[in-house]
Amino acid sequence: MGRAFEFRKARKMKRWSAMSKAFTRIGKDIVMAVKEGGPDPDSNSRLRAVIQNAKSVNMPKDNVERAIKKASEKGQGDYKEVIFEGYAQHGIAVLVETATDNNTRTVANVRSYFNKCDGSLGTSGSVVFMFDHTCNFRINAEGLDPEEIELEFIDFGAEEVFADDDGILIYAPFESFGAIQAELENREIEILSSGFERIPQVTKKISTQQAEDVEKLLEKLEEDDDVQNVYHTMEENAE
Repeated sequence: MGRAFEFRKARKMKRWSAMSKAFTRIGKDIVMAVKEGGPDPDSNSRLRAVIQNAKSVNMPKDNVERAIKKASEKGQGDYKEVIFEGYAQHGIAVLVETATDNNTRTVANVRSYFNKCDGSLGTSGSVVFMFDHTCNFRINAEGLDPEEIELEFIDFGAEEVFADDDGILIYAPFESFGAIQAELENREIEILSSGFERIPQVTKKISTQQAEDVEKLLEKLEEDDDVQNVYHTMEENAE
């Protein structure tokens, strides 16, 4: 198995376990999708993907419909996607994806977390190059063979395909998202969820005690309502 498989396995039970946090995240994704392409999922591929993700975390249909309606209202503000880069203790690179309607607040909060945990917030481009920006799809595995899917979707950008208890996962470069989504829909293959992740190219092994230092920063970041995702270069089995 490749890096995407190991990355997914290590993270599966760690992040986004809190349902309320997942709902907040998806609510922002809905707003951004509607602002970008309108409220009709039939003509808005990004919104279709977000709705699939909402179903995957059992977000009630009423909640989704309310979020779409609210996002369509003229008075609804938009969220801006902002990336923060820096280092935690012990030389661990950290990349933070946020969605914010108040960048001043978000910058101040993220900087304070790094400072309080003896880390350092870096400049744009300081660590992002250490991560591969990928897209992923989880599809219904019924009647499908992962090896055949991998062969059939190589031409659309797929780089790694594997199965787990919840379906078949397809990983590809970020820019392949649209092509793979379109082909899955053309073949009427059920997409259970989809999204984007940043996989560290190289990880660093540190001691258990050092990992606890890093975790303090990661936890503060993940608890912030403006934060969508947190990635790092710490070897996961050291946590």
